[in-house]
Amino acid sequence: MNLDDRPIRAAHHTVPADRMANAIRALAMDAVQQANSGHPGAPMGMAEMAVALWGRHLKHNPANPVWPDRDRFVLSNGHGSMLLYALLHLSGYELPIQELKAFRQLHSRTPGHPEVGVTPGVETTTGPLGQGIANAVGMALAEKLLAAEFNRDGHTVVDHHTYVFLGDGCMMEGISHEACSLAGAWRLSKLIALYDDNGISIDGQVQPWFADDTPARFRAYGWHVIGPIDGHDVDALDAAIAAAKAQGEQAEGKPTLIVCRTRIGQGSPSRAGTAKAHGEPLGAEEVQRTREAIGWPHAPFEIPDDIRAAWDARQAGAQVEAAWTQRLQAYRAAYPEVAAEFERRLRGDLPVDFHERVADLIAGLHKQAQTVASRKASQLALEVLTAALPELLGGSADLTGSNLTQTAATPSLRFAEDGQPVRDAQGRPGRHINYGVREFGMAAVMNGIALHGGYIPYGGTFLTFSDYSRNAIRMAALMKQRVIHVFTHDSIGLGEDGPTHQPVEHAASLRLIPNLDVWRPADTAETAVAWAQALQQRERPTALLLSRQNLPYLAKPTSAVAPDASGLEAIARGGYVLAEPEAVGFEPTEKARAVIIATGSEVALALQAQRQLAGEGIAVRVVSLPSTTVFDRQPLEYRQAVLPPGLPRIAVEAGCSDFWWKYGCAAVVGLDRFGESAPGPLLYQHFGFTPERVAAVVRETLA
Repeated sequence: MNLDDRPIRAAHHTVPADRMANAIRALAMDAVQQANSGHPGAPMGMAEMAVALWGRHLKHNPANPVWPDRDRFVLSNGHGSMLLYALLHLSGYELPIQELKAFRQLHSRTPGHPEVGVTPGVETTTGPLGQGIANAVGMALAEKLLAAEFNRDGHTVVDHHTYVFLGDGCMMEGISHEACSLAGAWRLSKLIALYDDNGISIDGQVQPWFADDTPARFRAYGWHVIGPIDGHDVDALDAAIAAAKAQGEQAEGKPTLIVCRTRIGQGSPSRAGTAKAHGEPLGAEEVQRTREAIGWPHAPFEIPDDIRAAWDARQAGAQVEAAWTQRLQAYRAAYPEVAAEFERRLRGDLPVDFHERVADLIAGLHKQAQTVASRKASQLALEVLTAALPELLGGSADLTGSNLTQTAATPSLRFAEDGQPVRDAQGRPGRHINYGVREFGMAAVMNGIALHGGYIPYGGTFLTFSDYSRNAIRMAALMKQRVIHVFTHDSIGLGEDGPTHQPVEHAASLRLIPNLDVWRPADTAETAVAWAQALQQRERPTALLLSRQNLPYLAKPTSAVAPDASGLEAIARGGYVLAEPEAVGFEPTEKARAVIIATGSEVALALQAQRQLAGEGIAVRVVSLPSTTVFDRQPLEYRQAVLPPGLPRIAVEAGCSDFWWKYGCAAVVGLDRFGESAPGPLLYQHFGFTPERVAAVVRETLA
């Protein structure tokens, strides 16, 4: 750590630590009491932990919550949100006392659980336990990789810690095992976790159901463990954090877990140390008794001036950011091109030639017209995109050879004995992460990487295992993060692995998540467009659903009836006219009598049915709808150009049929049961995904 980055905390020495901690306790119990809702116990129990970290170590600037080289702080046990809101308010962030008084109220900046983008200074949305620590692992990994990529001798522009508070609930959630195991393997020596070891959860004392030896567990992961220590002794906590930082600077540095023995609801005469302090207001009488017990004679939400001054971090924050800005200016002068790339990456901008490269990629794939699985089409697109975008950080949950997420430009991420990333012949750290069999952990770590900035993460697994990842996918959508999920083996077409691995409800289920784009492309061009669109979505994640089996390339003629809703350029709008009746021999003036809507591997099936029906004199339009989520955002005029009102609609997808009724379909050729174990082509025949059946359904609809 640079000496000029050390926070200045001189004012704190004039105010006893217990008074600073009691300010947190008072604000927490007052806000919860006023809202008549919330969790006072965790903030009251972790108050001294907060004094030690925020008062003596955390490098941040309240005037600029997004300063790139700030330390990251994650409150993984997000139900204790009033701890964080109190800290943000007291240290000088733009969070006035009126917002604390409006805790948990509509449109306040103090929601029930911390939400990134709502409250200045909140780094990630937490509440689903265990995901905060996983996000922190992603943040620490991003810091380590950015430092390896951009720091130069004498010019350190990336140098910060990631701190996380977590509790028993986070420790019990399996995702904490997945993420913390990875943190140990990756030697994330600037990750410091403070464990609020109070032994209480909603149901009471945790010993009957949580008897783990947590320190031993973390040592087994390869972490440095300090404690247990007294979680109410600020000096002991201060010393532990300092020791963790010093250990992390050594060549054999590891992530650190500090075990802090605390009492939930500390200060409350009747509730401290009990489950009653966890998830409900203390009650007016107990609040008053607590005030007397901790020596806090002030009115609700009132903070004495000396305590407010002691907590104020604005001057110290301005100084450490100014020092960093000076280093950045020297870096720009010494390495102008590298500095420009560094700042572009931090802004999240795509390279200036991105659109040109994407246009060349799509045009090339259109010309080649290859018959490949869409998972292979994804890899073909990634070969170009990963070479053009060094910020793409890929990975797979132990299915690299199946998901096809690795490219020539993304060597495997490995760490040397000294904990530093192994570099390739060009001096670059690895850019493809082997997450192991940890789908949920992978998804939440990717959220942390995206939140940190500097990288666009993508990761692969089988679509059926998206169930493991689902809550982290939902969190990415809620947080508006650019995270890309590569889900292969997207239907019964995967074949012999059987119903345990064959997705049926998954596409429809993912499409229900607000702010998540879902693409199920039908060929190489649609897959490349899906990737291009995902990369341009700065405020939403994307799920790409890709086939195991080969899919033919589909011609992209321009429709005379709907020229602006057809052809290559229309793919980006999520749905387009793929084939008019003219494509199968009808006169240009012949109007379609029905529309077949299909996605992914079933689009080719729809085209075959169109040809069969043409032989009977029945004219139909075929629409490819690779992304219903993107299509649904198009103007009504465009959607009606693709799906004209009054024309019967028949949807075809090898998945649950219920989703498709929203489009006013007259019939759906779908799959509303689990699959079977057999070769993919045989399963398509067995379940009626044939041109003959689709044609028959169209005839029945018209009849």
